[in-house]
Amino acid sequence: MPTTTPEAQPSPHSSHQKEPRHCYSLKSATKKGTPGLTLAHLSEAELRARCLRPSTGTTTYCSALGQRDPLRKEQVETTELGLKPAAMGRTYFVEEAIGQYLSNLSTKVQPYVTGLLIGQCSVQKDYVIQAVRTPPKEEQKEDISPLKLASIDEEWITTHASQVSRMLPGGLLVLGVFIIASPELSKDSQNALRKLIFSVEKSLTKRRLWKPAEEEVSERAALQICSATKKAVCRTYDVQDPKSSAKPADWKYQSALSASWLALDCTVNVNIHIPLLATSPNHDFEKNIKNGLNRWAKQIEDSVFLINGQVKDNDAELLEGQKKSRGNTQSSSQFSDVKVLTQLSQGSSRRSTATVQVCSGSINLKGAVKCRAYTHNNKPKVKEAIQALKRDIINTLSDRCEILFEDLIINEGPHKKDFEREYHGLPQRLFVPVAGSSVMLSDYRFGEEAIGEIQERFVEMLDQSVQAEDIHIAEEINTVGICPVTDNVDDTQQKQLTKATLLLKLQQNMGVVIAAAVAVFASIFSFNYFSD
Repeated sequence: MPTTTPEAQPSPHSSHQKEPRHCYSLKSATKKGTPGLTLAHLSEAELRARCLRPSTGTTTYCSALGQRDPLRKEQVETTELGLKPAAMGRTYFVEEAIGQYLSNLSTKVQPYVTGLLIGQCSVQKDYVIQAVRTPPKEEQKEDISPLKLASIDEEWITTHASQVSRMLPGGLLVLGVFIIASPELSKDSQNALRKLIFSVEKSLTKRRLWKPAEEEVSERAALQICSATKKAVCRTYDVQDPKSSAKPADWKYQSALSASWLALDCTVNVNIHIPLLATSPNHDFEKNIKNGLNRWAKQIEDSVFLINGQVKDNDAELLEGQKKSRGNTQSSSQFSDVKVLTQLSQGSSRRSTATVQVCSGSINLKGAVKCRAYTHNNKPKVKEAIQALKRDIINTLSDRCEILFEDLIINEGPHKKDFEREYHGLPQRLFVPVAGSSVMLSDYRFGEEAIGEIQERFVEMLDQSVQAEDIHIAEEINTVGICPVTDNVDDTQQKQLTKATLLLKLQQNMGVVIAAAVAVFASIFSFNYFSD
């Protein structure tokens, strides 16, 4: 029969006692307004509410089993409460080559250098696979006068971030900003970084046609490096909270970080008809296109994705059932073929309505669009991979439309006089490998654009030299049909447009007209009937 041994009572004269595990301290043993109330008088719920985080204080409340010390009236008999320590800061795992790149950046011409951090966020870890310096302006190349952090061109940096974000495939984003500054400017560096992080995020958010998920990481990195000592300090800011303060973060280098990341490939057939409303002021192309693409983006969000021919559970691991290669430091990507199934109808539970609108033009986007997303190989979830691919599908078409119409405005002017139907080719997507990584960056090329121009753009935007044979064009030319809007509508066309608008309003209010007529008829009939 098992016997129980009574616990030894602590000696009042003992100078050292074994500390119980998981100790959490309280700031005070008394309640406000209730003098002399010790922990012995508090309920378990009150104790749980007070024990928030480890700290140093006057009283110790232990989650392990304990008993009352005759010399310490505050200590009480407790039970396991499952208290958790305060959350640690985020950890950034960084490609080892980035450390050398940041060290090589010269600060001789200017007392500071700014740039972007590119990588991927996940719930568990964050990954930085590339750092890109901000390209200098032409006047900055010649000006060698001393500069201060107040002279940072915020607009130039946010424009660079917008251009770089177009060149990132799904799963990658601008997740931070860095600054390399001399010791004299280090005091003001953190304030400058904070301002840049929020400006860059605001600029990038404005262009998106998708909304971030609730559980998505909203912290962005601010890396400060002293040019003299090479010491790096990393902090994070929550971009969803404009009043957020800096939190410390770990910055850890790792070799072959993205050498074997996973890639998801798909080709999406696009056939989008975007009407240009006659009521739109100044025939706003951008607003009409954004509205049309928003409707299409909603269809992509609601689509079904088949990964290697299978529908997988969102919470399942992407590599479930597949062998993961170990010990391979060579750059090699494991590709998954994805099919996108869009819904033909909204289903019986939703009511479908048709809207008749007066339009004076239209835009048709048609073709096959190549899309790609990358995800880390540390037990990625299916949900993360599909979300990255969805965003790449939406981003690549939206970015191409922006590039095309920017090019048309630059080359042909905003007030073009030729109003015949036109067909334009959407920019083709191409991919370029990153040295030491399985990830490929993206760019867009017009049909007549030379390879040399693409190489120059990579040097300017990403500070990366590209060989011509490494540029892979991924698709055929897709077309855009534009029926432009005329600004000089003649009297006949204006009368037809006004007549069509009146007819449309009459059709939309036909029910009200019929109801009014019936009411009048009933009133006349009743009056005549009662008069007789």
